[in-house]
Amino acid sequence: MRSSKFLYYSLFFGLMFSLINCAKRSTPTGGPKDETPPEILSTNPDNYQVGFDGNKITLTFDELVKLNDLQKQLIVSPPLKNAPMVSPQGSANKKITIELLDTLKENTTYVLNFGQSIVDYNEGNPYPFYSYVFSTGSYIDSLELGGFVTDASQKEPDNFVSVMLYEMDTAYTDSAVFRKQPTYITNTLDSLTDFRLTNLKEGKYRLIAIKDENNDNLFSPKTDKIGFVADTILIPNDTIYELTLFREVPKFRATRPSLANKNKIVFGYEGRPEGMKIELLSDTPEDFRSVIIQDRETDTLNYYFTPFEADSLLFRVEKETIIDTFTVRLRELYNDTLQVTAVQSGNIQLTDTFAIAANTPLTSYEKELISILDQDSTAVDFSVLLEEQKNEMRLLWLLEPGSRYDIQLLPGAMTDLFEKQNDTLQYRISTKELGKLGTIRVKLQGVDSYPIVLQLTDQQNKVKASKVIREPLPGYNFSNIDPGNYMIRVIHDVNGNGKWDTGDFLEKRQPERISYYPEMIELRANWEIEQTFILGQIGPGL
Repeated sequence: MRSSKFLYYSLFFGLMFSLINCAKRSTPTGGPKDETPPEILSTNPDNYQVGFDGNKITLTFDELVKLNDLQKQLIVSPPLKNAPMVSPQGSANKKITIELLDTLKENTTYVLNFGQSIVDYNEGNPYPFYSYVFSTGSYIDSLELGGFVTDASQKEPDNFVSVMLYEMDTAYTDSAVFRKQPTYITNTLDSLTDFRLTNLKEGKYRLIAIKDENNDNLFSPKTDKIGFVADTILIPNDTIYELTLFREVPKFRATRPSLANKNKIVFGYEGRPEGMKIELLSDTPEDFRSVIIQDRETDTLNYYFTPFEADSLLFRVEKETIIDTFTVRLRELYNDTLQVTAVQSGNIQLTDTFAIAANTPLTSYEKELISILDQDSTAVDFSVLLEEQKNEMRLLWLLEPGSRYDIQLLPGAMTDLFEKQNDTLQYRISTKELGKLGTIRVKLQGVDSYPIVLQLTDQQNKVKASKVIREPLPGYNFSNIDPGNYMIRVIHDVNGNGKWDTGDFLEKRQPERISYYPEMIELRANWEIEQTFILGQIGPGL
């Protein structure tokens, strides 16, 4: 009897369990992800059409497609005054329609390169670098030119760099890059550093690259980087060209000065200020004094002066052959008061010097009112340097590793142009123990000429250590530096001024070359790394 009941309940619950499982919905797993790009079924007119005389082009695909980032991706060569109207945008369709809004040139081959803007609707698979080519003449131009883009001051170049050819006919001048559309154009887009200009005709050309921030196919020196090949380009040829981007220093121009406060006038400028002279032409009292200091953050010279009664001041600003005169009207404003800040705080490198910067011109100091004590409260012997160009007071002493220093400046230790003095100032700085620092030793090979500048930079290209090298040595040490990731680079200092100099397009001057070690160097605490850097002969970034 019990056996029959057990069998009955077993069958009952088994049946119920089966029914419940049958009622459950399962999630379909689906097939593999679609990674196939869309395909073009037809074009109207046909691709590579000659005798083109219409204004409308239709591309038909085998599936729904959409357009991504068309404004950046679509490149028309030769460029058109008005961008083509492409539809649909923002929605899916099996057809893309291009309407040309310009009158086309006669006997000209046009290329519409869509980059990677055409993608399938569901998965976003691109139809890569599709080009539609047509000619208004009886044949398609078929010559090509290629190369790659580098950057003069950084290891990797920007993306979306425009590469242009200007035909060097009888009307060509180098100023065309500022005011005229190029004859042919292409773009490196967002994933490439190389370029290829296609469907060109035979001729002589100027080859230019621009990081075109305004997207107008014109060179704007204030915003754009430029690269160029100085020699005339003859097509056809099979040369691979390198274009090195750089940012020009603007031509010098003085801007109108303004009164910042009762004792300071700011003189703005564009370009390099070296050799810029500011002369006050107005009559001044016998006790008048003035000091000019470069601003730390902006392209301005700060003209500090002892105020006197006057309605306005007349200045002459001069640099080489450029001379301007400016009138600055005076009015009742507050005076700048002396404010100082420590350039370093907390930990300081063993190779640094402790500096105090002021907002008004420092003119004198009293060493007797300054003291430095080490961690044992022992007085440290030091010297003082008043660096007028940077408007800093530097305290120099031998920094010991793993030490702490207390610095005190009593009232009157510093005096500025207006006889203002500091209040009591106290600072504390420390140095790391040698075991928490590291050393990178660089051995250079393949240096073709000296001087060079050997630098360590971080990943943002900020210089962390630098050496000017004027003769070959077995190796160069960067000792007792903080652990971290470093890039090694060499500036080929052609003019021997100890720094990197950019180029100038109109002067046909290329930027000084920078060679980068190909890998990031990891330095850990208490490590000593020796790295051999073989300099190539190719160009920046390589």
